[in-house]
Amino acid sequence: MKLLGAIKASYDELVYKVSWPTQKQLVSSAVLVLIASIIIAVFIWVVDKIFNLLMEFIYGLSF
Repeated sequence: MKLLGAIKASYDELVYKVSWPTQKQLVSSAVLVLIASIIIAVFIWVVDKIFNLLMEFIYGLSF
């Protein structure tokens, strides 16, 4: 009986108390996350290339 009450309370909260985003808000948030992800990926790629060149330079030195 407690399980059914919990399920009904969860359903009621999802239907009546949660404010769902509009499609416009959802799309703008998704675009923002996509742009941020691309910027972070490019930054990590650049840092990786810099470290790679630095390591090649260091290991390429002959003593």
